[in-house]
Amino acid sequence: MHTKETCQRSIRAIKDTLDVVGGKWKLVLVTVLMSGKRRFGELSREVGITPRILSKELQELEINGLVSRTVLDTKPVTVEYELTPYSKSLQEVLTSMEKWGEDHREKTIREM
Repeated sequence: MHTKETCQRSIRAIKDTLDVVGGKWKLVLVTVLMSGKRRFGELSREVGITPRILSKELQELEINGLVSRTVLDTKPVTVEYELTPYSKSLQEVLTSMEKWGEDHREKTIREM
């Protein structure tokens, strides 16, 4: 049973989570990076996101400790992004979201 205090604690926790991974692209980027390092251009093409938005999203993921950025000493300069060990804490959340999304899609198609 939810008390007022436990409800408030749940709301605060969900808001904190959404502050870190909310928005259209962050969890998609984390999912793509689960299969390995990517260069900036690769991420932009694979996800279908503009460079300006991608830069902002990656910066926020980096600030929150989910993505690391490595600048390689090449000409031209190459920048690679990969998940940090901390990002693995999102695996259960992503798995649940994937399952829910698949179920929801099937339900929607059945009801059409």
